[in-house]
Amino acid sequence: MILLILGFLSALAVIALIAVAVTQNQPLPKNIKYGIVLDAGSSHTNLYVYEWPAEKENDTGVVKQVEVCKVEGPGISGYSHATEKAGPSLAQCLQQAKEVIPSEQHKETPVYLGATAGMRLLRLQNESAADKVLSSVGNTLRSAPFNFQGARIITGEEEGAYGWITINYLLGNFKQVSGWKKFLHSLRSLSETSGALDLGGASTQITFVSKDLSSESPKNQLYFRLYGKDYQVYTHSFLCYGKDQALQQKLARDLQASTSTPNSNLPDPCFHKGYERTINISDFFKNPCTSDKKKQLPFSQLYIKGEGDYQKCRENIQKLFNKSNCPYSSCSFNGIYLPPLQGDFGAFSAFYFVMNFLNLTSEPNPLALNKVTSTIESFCARPWEEVKTAYHHIKEKYLSEYCFSGAYILSLLENGYEFTENNWQMIHFLGKIGSSDAGWTLGYMLNLTNMIPAEEPAGPPLSHGSYVGLMVLCSLVLVSVLLFAWLLFHKPKCLQKGIV
Repeated sequence: MILLILGFLSALAVIALIAVAVTQNQPLPKNIKYGIVLDAGSSHTNLYVYEWPAEKENDTGVVKQVEVCKVEGPGISGYSHATEKAGPSLAQCLQQAKEVIPSEQHKETPVYLGATAGMRLLRLQNESAADKVLSSVGNTLRSAPFNFQGARIITGEEEGAYGWITINYLLGNFKQVSGWKKFLHSLRSLSETSGALDLGGASTQITFVSKDLSSESPKNQLYFRLYGKDYQVYTHSFLCYGKDQALQQKLARDLQASTSTPNSNLPDPCFHKGYERTINISDFFKNPCTSDKKKQLPFSQLYIKGEGDYQKCRENIQKLFNKSNCPYSSCSFNGIYLPPLQGDFGAFSAFYFVMNFLNLTSEPNPLALNKVTSTIESFCARPWEEVKTAYHHIKEKYLSEYCFSGAYILSLLENGYEFTENNWQMIHFLGKIGSSDAGWTLGYMLNLTNMIPAEEPAGPPLSHGSYVGLMVLCSLVLVSVLLFAWLLFHKPKCLQKGIV
């Protein structure tokens, strides 16, 4: 009978030890949160799905991109004549987001839409149409199973600042370091953060931290607190200086300066030789970026004929940057304050897409400026038929504008911001960093997660003290039982006989 009791107690103690250990050390459930940001640009809309652990690091969300969906059709500003279609155009990508995010988390997943320069221009041109477009997309997003947080037109300064946050977050520049690593970090010769250069279809942004930032232009200064550190950032957004609107500006200026007879033909050095394009004059001057250059013309259509002359193209583009007047200690162009350039710069969006097409981003180190210039010049000199044959898989509209876009990027960086041969190597053209796209949306999501309270980390069922106490108790029971059994079977024979 005693042996049975001892065996039972031993087995019970072993089972208890194993059960407590297994329960306490099983993998903790992942507490993942999701967020959706739609980037409603001038030419198209992208939907991004982000995730982050509910337990945040240094009070800042650790966010990563898990899905991107390109919305079919134009940007939402392209629906100004059929505003009711703007919202339904997002349906397919919202369905994709529903499949990525667990259904039980749909209701708590915030969804934001930020419209950029295309909608800024539409608001200037037709405020009523802009409001109707936002209303349409808002209705569609409200009907989705997510937690709709708003659809609005973000400012150019916000777009630049959030792009800066994205770049530096992905490059790890906000991570806190300690000990000897912190000492080494302080010895870095370059700025702790990288600047951000963003180029869209309708606007372009430059954002960076400068030690020489003065108080001359307060509207160009923003303040952020990220990962326990404060940042004072310079930023400016140039509306109408995205690559698409810059081309419209250039054509309007060329047309205004044209002295040719009214045969409606306009030679253009920024298009390949042999390329032709027709433009409706009535549509051309409706644009807020060109309306101030409106000219009475005896024809309704303009016929552009390409010349493929890079040097003439650069000369034409440089006229877009007014450098004659600077009311501050230093300026970029058009009388806009710009502190001295400092540190590395990440150039993304159209900066990257154009340079990548021209095969100028594949080298491990940035190419020299003269190499970049000669590559673009050679591309512009190729006849249109040859280019069309070589890149038959690319839409003709996009393909025809790479010559202009390449020349414009160099003009903007050299003539506009005054990058030179000496500091050109500080520019890094970025498409993705890790698994995330370089752009403003991740910075937007990251900034928004600062407003989401951190949750208590998911912990094991027992506290450390309780776990240790239970393990000790079970161990003592097991040892006591084993010791009692040993004593029982190792007693002197006389005692054993007495017991019997």
